[in-house]
Amino acid sequence: MREANIRARQRKKFKVTTNSNHKQPVFDNLLERQFDAPQVDQIYASDVTYIWTQEGWLYLAVVIDLCSRQVVGWSMSSRMKTQLVCDALKMAIWQRRPAAGLIHHSDRGSQYASKAFRQLLKMHGFKGSMSRKGDGWDNAVVESFFGSLKQEQVQWQHYQTRYEAQQDILEYITMFYNSQRLHSYLDYMNPCDYERKLSKMKKAA
Repeated sequence: MREANIRARQRKKFKVTTNSNHKQPVFDNLLERQFDAPQVDQIYASDVTYIWTQEGWLYLAVVIDLCSRQVVGWSMSSRMKTQLVCDALKMAIWQRRPAAGLIHHSDRGSQYASKAFRQLLKMHGFKGSMSRKGDGWDNAVVESFFGSLKQEQVQWQHYQTRYEAQQDILEYITMFYNSQRLHSYLDYMNPCDYERKLSKMKKAA
């Protein structure tokens, strides 16, 4: 293997991202694993994952529209603080301008239960929803996205810096996942094309 310059793939480092042992109030589970939304900007789902680099951990928070499965907001940082998840939702709000009444679903992590995040939801008239404690299936769509990201992109890389990882993940989301990757849930369309189809149907109705 040394002569052929071949290395065995090493098991990725593991990092816990959800701290549900806190005293902050939590929201009821409004979705109950019903991940279908008839129109865009009605239900968002969010979560945080981690990517290892030679500089240390990079944390990624995303917001996904459950109608089109498009990643509509994201944020990356070296620290897993409340600001990380707030920035991801703020990006989604800035890009999409969703109306009051939108449901935002997440796990029970302390960042999503924080006062700052709850105030952000309240400011825009959004309804909070949270998974049951320790149940990843309650947020399966976002977990599936993280699985795709890591299997299709991250596991093949050896990031030297957080910046390198950020640029690679940004390209994956914008240039591939949202605009090219086909989803069986969307009748084998990509999220961007699916949203364009919905828009045309709405105008024609």
